[in-house]
Amino acid sequence: MNTAFILFLVIVLGTLVITYYASKKTKTASEFYTAGGGLTGWQNGLAIAGDYMSAASFLGIAGMIALFGFDGFFYSIGFLVAYLVVLYIIAEPLRNLGKYTMADMIAARFNTKKIRGVAALNSIVISIFYMIAQLVGAGALIQLLIPGLDYTMSVLIVGVLMTIYVVFGGMTATSWVQIIKCVLLMAGTFIISLIVFARFDYNIGQMFHDMRTSTPLQEAFLHPGNKFANGLDTISLNLALVLGTAGLPHILIRFFTVKDAPTARKSVVVATWIIGLFYVLTLFLGFGAAAFVGESAIVEANAAGNMAAPLLAKALGGEFLFAFVSAVAFATILAVVAGLVLSGASAFAHDFYAHIIRKGAAEEKEQVRAAKLASVGVAIISILLALFAQKLNVAFLVSLAFAVAASANLPVLVFTVFWRRFNTAGAVTGMLVGLVSAIILVMISPNVWDPVAGKAILVGTPLIPLTNPGIISIPLGFLGAFLGTYFSSARDDAKFDEILVKANTGIQDLRS
Repeated sequence: MNTAFILFLVIVLGTLVITYYASKKTKTASEFYTAGGGLTGWQNGLAIAGDYMSAASFLGIAGMIALFGFDGFFYSIGFLVAYLVVLYIIAEPLRNLGKYTMADMIAARFNTKKIRGVAALNSIVISIFYMIAQLVGAGALIQLLIPGLDYTMSVLIVGVLMTIYVVFGGMTATSWVQIIKCVLLMAGTFIISLIVFARFDYNIGQMFHDMRTSTPLQEAFLHPGNKFANGLDTISLNLALVLGTAGLPHILIRFFTVKDAPTARKSVVVATWIIGLFYVLTLFLGFGAAAFVGESAIVEANAAGNMAAPLLAKALGGEFLFAFVSAVAFATILAVVAGLVLSGASAFAHDFYAHIIRKGAAEEKEQVRAAKLASVGVAIISILLALFAQKLNVAFLVSLAFAVAASANLPVLVFTVFWRRFNTAGAVTGMLVGLVSAIILVMISPNVWDPVAGKAILVGTPLIPLTNPGIISIPLGFLGAFLGTYFSSARDDAKFDEILVKANTGIQDLRS
């Protein structure tokens, strides 16, 4: 039995032990959805970072930089800058107005079934989009750890494990898996980066100079345009990355796991510092893989480049470092998919089942049971879709989820707090236009269609040249929210002043 497989088993057993103890503390709906709001700022900051530094970050970006140079670093820049939007616009209002899900914040002003129904649909769709990327990375990683294992079986293993975490441990188990994974991932990334830096004599200038000659792209490796030759596509990608985080359900629900808005702000600050350091280090991972593994070996292991980081660890530190990094990458995937399943299940159970089907009459045990059943459903759908996306880079797949989140959720979240005239019709229209336009644009894009067999899911000519829909779908989401409001005669501004004060101060009872 090889070292990698042993560490893989240690990670699985360790996370299952966490889930066992967490299950004893997960009885009420609040404990299941938000860990009872009992996390500190530091704990939640680590958990947010753990949730955010996904397979796309560790596996996808390293591979993207190794194969395409500067264009791959766009992902690191976009993912990091996105947290400024979260910190200054979303985090505090969301914590002050919400309870369990993103829909709670919108329903604080527009308390209708339509709002909750559409918001729940958005959350589930975005969670599934994001989860596909994690499962694709997991499938490729387990295949590398256990040669000969079928990709389908690899995805099923992760799917079963993530469902167990959520169904039995809820947010408490998910949070602690994310915290531990964050520490391990930062340690592994730092070790690899230090070894890479040492190979270039701790000289950053030397590293950049050598990159001009050690890759097939030569001088072009350090310039944009290798992956995104279309300038509009580059802008579209960056719009999605910078604005998408503020609409991601599995990140937004983390602000409900703390007691108040100041703690939520501290969580974001802690997470931003950790995430910032990590994304700077992805430069060393990508450059190191390009220099010491080589393009041909990276592509041979996985056509999309998703195994660049583990292969770099093997080239620099032998079997043990490879085993450690692979096990950490696996823990990364498990933590993120658990958070995604939980966000989708919470949206279904709390927003759709409890408020629409049961009309607010569902007991806590009933809500928790519905959330557990929804967890299984979300996992099954994600697994089935992941089986068709095996050849796509995981960082790229996540960027599509970011585009949908920025198009469908962000406009409504912003307008709810900052626009007095905004109404229910505008909220519903904005969410649906953003969601539908983003999905349709992906379906007619080069991601799905390509004239050459094997390069995309279907053979044919794409109707649009953009691989990321953000530059079209994000403005459409805002426009849909504006026009829906403008053409509706309804006036929903009665609560605006109250919402504005609550969102920015946290005061719940304005009469006191």
